[in-house]
Formats: sequence, C-alpha cells, structure tokens
Amino acid sequence: VFSSLNHISIHLPSCISFFFERTTFVSIFLTMSIPQAKMELRPLGNTGLKVSSVGFGASPLGSVFGPVAEVDAVATVREAFRQGINFFDTSPYYGGTLSEKMLGKGLKALQVPRSDYIVATKCGRYEEGFDFSAERVTKSIDESLERLQLDYVDILHCHDIEFGSLDQIVSETIPALQKLKREGKTRFIGITGLPLDIFTYVLDRVPPGTVDVILSYCHYGVNDSTLVDLIPYLKGKGVGVISASPLAMGLLTEQGGPEWHPASPELKSACKAAAAHCKSKGKKITKLALQYSLANKEVSSVLVGMSSVSQVEENVAAVRELEDLGMDQETLSEVEAILEPVKNQTWPSGIDQK
Repeated sequence: VFSSLNHISIHLPSCISFFFERTTFVSIFLTMSIPQAKMELRPLGNTGLKVSSVGFGASPLGSVFGPVAEVDAVATVREAFRQGINFFDTSPYYGGTLSEKMLGKGLKALQVPRSDYIVATKCGRYEEGFDFSAERVTKSIDESLERLQLDYVDILHCHDIEFGSLDQIVSETIPALQKLKREGKTRFIGITGLPLDIFTYVLDRVPPGTVDVILSYCHYGVNDSTLVDLIPYLKGKGVGVISASPLAMGLLTEQGGPEWHPASPELKSACKAAAAHCKSKGKKITKLALQYSLANKEVSSVLVGMSSVSQVEENVAAVRELEDLGMDQETLSEVEAILEPVKNQTWPSGIDQK
C-alpha cells in the first residue's frame, strides 16, 4: 500500500500528496477486516447460532454505572470483537435507549459483514415503565433497529416478563414477536427475567419452537446455581440458555453491590466475606466467579457488562486462563464454604401473577 501511494504522490504537490496519503491510509485502515482472536463458540439451542462463551453485556454503554464517552464505547466494542467476542446484548431500557445507540455506533465502526456478529435486544421494558402490548413491542423493534443502525436483530427478548401478565406474554406478546420474526426484523425470540418459574410457565403454554432462547440472570454463579436444575428441561424444549450477572449484580466484587441491591443483609455480608478472603490470598473474586459460570458448557454464553478496553482484556484473560489452566479449585472450595449458609438465596422480583 505505502509503495503504491508513494509512487502516485510524486506526481502531486507535496501538500496534496501528504493529504492523499493520509486520507487514503485512514480509509484503507477503517475498511480493513479486524483480525479476530479465537474464542470458544457454543451452539445456542436449536437456532443454529454459535455464540462466544463470553457475551458482551452492553448495559454499561448506557452510562448506567457511570459516564462512558462515545469514543470509549466504540473502542470497547472493537476490542471485544477483536478478542473473539461475537455476541452483543442490549435493551432500550438500558440508559434510556443510550446503550442501543452506543452499541450501534460501535458495531458500525467495525466495518465487518453483518453476519460476523450476533445482536440481541429486548422489548417490553422501558425507562417509562413496562408495556408488553402487541402495539408497543411492534413499534419497539423499529425504534431499536434505528438506534442500532441495523436491518434486523438476531434475538428479540421480552424483557423481565415477571413484571407483566404472563398470560399476556403467552397470548399477545409472543404472537406479536412471531409476526416480527416472519417479517425478518428478528431471527429468533427470547424471554428474560429473574424468577426461574416464569420460563416453565411460558414454555409450557406456547407451541414447541416458539421461544428459541431464555436469558436468566443471577442464577448461575458461585453463590446461586439454581439454573442448573432447569437446564435439562430447557434442552428438552430445544431452547438456548444465556446466563447474565455472574457477579450477582456486583455482590461478587471487592467493592460490593450498589446500595439499592435487593439481596438480604446476610447474602451481602457473605459475599463481602468471600471477596475479602480472595483478596487476602492475592486472588480476584471477579475472575473466580466468571470462570465458575463459564465452566458449564450447557450455558451457551455468559453475559458480562463491559464499558472499557481494560474490562474486555480482563474478562478475556479469565477465559484464556480457564481454557489453559482450569479453575483454582482450592480457592473455589474456600469461597463455596463461606457462601454455603446463603447458597441459592435469591430475592423477589415481579408482580403477583395470581
């Protein structure tokens, strides 16, 4: 490239030559394919999709945990893709639509074929509240596609369905999503939420193959692994499994969860003690918790929120270490012993469905 540019430039005035070389180089650089590192890809139910074992949780791009500049958001998405992450998850709820906008800019800047990455967004939960009506979710996907600068998403989830009527989800919302699927606006349909029984309630009431994916959070981590009991049922239905919040919404970090975290004081205290124990050994509980969630290959992808290049690097390093060296079983056993009194403890979420 450079030799040809220099050859051309000798016929031009020096200032124009400099401009030509620089702008041409930048143009070529931006359209070059990004060399991707290898990351384990796992099949997602019966969808035919193969998603990276770590998925990119884009809620932090909506500045929900602190401000994230656009340039940093774009750089974070690029680094994640470069490191082999091909699965990106967002929602119009995150940051009041800001997460979708930032992710859209980051994906566009990749300048790679659309088929090289997988995007999931959601509907039904918004900054102004919940609305699972057919009219709202139909309008929602068009708004999301515009913000994401995409023609379609790979997965459209009903977001936190325990806050709506599950019967409405079955009889109205999911049929509306099926129509969007036929129109090509989404390739697959998913449902998300905290209580695990919402998944069986819906899946037992819709025809097989109607719901392709479930996204569960805070139920497959070192403190709570109850999702594992549901996996055989989900596999029997051909439904793909995505797990989010391996750090229990911040509980399994050195700084602990946010003030508003709904966990009991006992659970918060136990997680704090586990984090302190890891720190005393020169270990990071965040890495241990992520590796624990990644180790179960029945879970197709573990979503982790990321908002900086350094966070991407740290998460990918944890994946590589797990692949090369395996788990730190000694520290894991010690942490499990600390958490044993609160094992599988959760918190209420949603409205009374009775």
